[in-house]
Amino acid sequence: MKKVLKIVIIILIVIVAVIVSYAAYLFISYHRDGDKVLEVGGDAQLSGIDRGDSNGFTVVSFNIGFGAYESDFGFFMDGGNRARAWSEERLDKNMKKIANLLAEQDADIYLVQEIDTDAMRTYHVDERKYLTDVLTERDNVYAQNFDSAYLFYPFIEPHGTAKSGIIMFSRFDITKAERVELPVETGVMKIVDLDRCYSKSRIKVSDGKELIVYNFHLSAYTSDGRITNDQLKKLLSDMQYEYDKGNYCLAGGDFNKDLLGDSSVYFGKSDKTYTWAQPIPDGMFDGFTVKLYAPLDEDDPVPTNRNADSAYHEGQFVVTIDGFLMTDNLSFVSSSVINTNFAYSDHNPVKMTFKFAD
Repeated sequence: MKKVLKIVIIILIVIVAVIVSYAAYLFISYHRDGDKVLEVGGDAQLSGIDRGDSNGFTVVSFNIGFGAYESDFGFFMDGGNRARAWSEERLDKNMKKIANLLAEQDADIYLVQEIDTDAMRTYHVDERKYLTDVLTERDNVYAQNFDSAYLFYPFIEPHGTAKSGIIMFSRFDITKAERVELPVETGVMKIVDLDRCYSKSRIKVSDGKELIVYNFHLSAYTSDGRITNDQLKKLLSDMQYEYDKGNYCLAGGDFNKDLLGDSSVYFGKSDKTYTWAQPIPDGMFDGFTVKLYAPLDEDDPVPTNRNADSAYHEGQFVVTIDGFLMTDNLSFVSSSVINTNFAYSDHNPVKMTFKFAD
């Protein structure tokens, strides 16, 4: 009996040691990428943007869900049971469809989020090449959002390590680009939500000023949503700073906020209730010369995101969390949601046309 007890104690000690060692590894390996100047790639054919162009300019924003979120995909962090794309072959096919869909829009500016460059969940495929191969004659800027340690969960199919980020494409020369670090939660929650940033790219305008384009993906897996509010405030402050200097500011991406206040009013109640997509708090835009543009056709409303707790189905929780921000020296023309029925991602792309204000 004593021998058995001794063996059990040894096993428990080993298990505890493994757990403690793994936790230590997660916290020791945690790091942030910081603020930095970004490399501009590509080959834009236009040196600057003509503010007098009467046709306006188009911008498309799309969170591609690291190319894995086909309509039958459920991610473990959202309540599903998958951590990795179904297979490298299916990932390849889906990324080609995403790239072709974006190319068909023929937009002046693209803002793409959640694109993997070296991740176990996407078989270490650099997904940027799918986009650079079709979005030609454009400059591009990539900013790494996070570089995560090995996540040994789910146990049957661990998520593993992941390098992922955001990429912006412009038909016009980008003269300078920066990565700007966003606030994140501290303590244990930082391991779950990892690093966050936005990219900030400068384009010359014909009147001697600059169009500042921001690409962002705000935090999703937070304890109460307050960090996302702080992230948004930092972005708004940066836009206001550039506006006060006389520049034009345009931002787009994934807010991870219910941009319609209560999306169920437009899309109906879901079969499950989730609280992660909180509305933007009242007064958030007070003191800022920045407006929110959430794409919505009230006659035919289409959500921009589904909660990927399972395959896409009728009654699943859907919400509008993707949209745009602009300073008032830019003029809104129109916006829309490109309805893919979530065939390629847990998001639908969103598109907006704008002009320079008179």
